[in-house]
Amino acid sequence: MTIKIGDQIPSVTLYRMTADGPAEITTDALFTGKRVALFALPGAFTPTCSTRHVPGFLAKADAFKAKGVDAIACVSVNDAFVMGAWGEDQGVGDKILMLADGSGDFARALGLELDLSGRGFGLRSQRYSMLVENGVVKALHVEDGGGFEVSDAETLLADC
Repeated sequence: MTIKIGDQIPSVTLYRMTADGPAEITTDALFTGKRVALFALPGAFTPTCSTRHVPGFLAKADAFKAKGVDAIACVSVNDAFVMGAWGEDQGVGDKILMLADGSGDFARALGLELDLSGRGFGLRSQRYSMLVENGVVKALHVEDGGGFEVSDAETLLADC
């Protein structure tokens, strides 16, 4: 079943890169008591993700903060090393938390898993964005197919 507005985010462990290596972060720790703009994409270093999705959220980071968003997080079915390197490549600094869903547990728990095996990617996450307040989904924009039309930063910012 796919997550929807009003649903609680499931409890899952994700990973982020730190100076000491990969570190766990639970969705409970990420979302409880906070307002978070979360966006997900099929893969790090891929064209649309690298030229439009991440740069759009990076460009709007201050606008999200001005609207009371505590954190912006990007999640992908990649490992923490890849997400860390991609964050460095994109220059996100501390503006976007780059999260690894290495085994796709989060994507699966949300019902937003995407099978790209036919293209050599395996199981990934659909492209989407959501606004989460204290662990509850307040806005959700899932792309239909492989497009990039509704999960962009501007669309989510309008929900804040």
